Amino acid sequence: MSRLSLFNSPLLLGFDQFERTLDRVAKAGAEGYPPYNIEQLSDTRLRITLAVAGFGLNDLDIQVEDNQLSVRGKQSDDPNRVYLYRGIAARQFQRSFVLAEGIEVAGATLDNGLLAIDLERPKMEPKVRKVPIARNEQDAAGSQARVTIDNKASS
Repeated sequence: MSRLSLFNSPLLLGFDQFERTLDRVAKAGAEGYPPYNIEQLSDTRLRITLAVAGFGLNDLDIQVEDNQLSVRGKQSDDPNRVYLYRGIAARQFQRSFVLAEGIEVAGATLDNGLLAIDLERPKMEPKVRKVPIARNEQDAAGSQARVTIDNKASS
């Protein structure tokens, strides 16, 4: 069965990575625990705060892979404890956030059951580049060869 793509227009070139990112966001949106807030601290700083009551530093793990921030929590049962009633389960979770290109994790703190993850978004400056136009492919290949030869000759 073929899948309908949102980016199948011939005018949208190179957006396959963006489409995969949207798929990851859709899957991550189904998670409900732990609850979280996202704050904008300044033009370049964000903070994600997760409510992780009952989890200690050794119970939590934060990783960034392929622009995806993953927070995992795993509590272990204490075999020496005998519960007469257990309303608070030893729970594990995984919460994922897809980060935009260039966003970096600056640090994380755990305070009073709240895990705060600080993110930095560097200011992006627009890039303008002039592209030379050749008469035909042979001229374009020749000019590239000349540039390469000139670069080697000047070094």
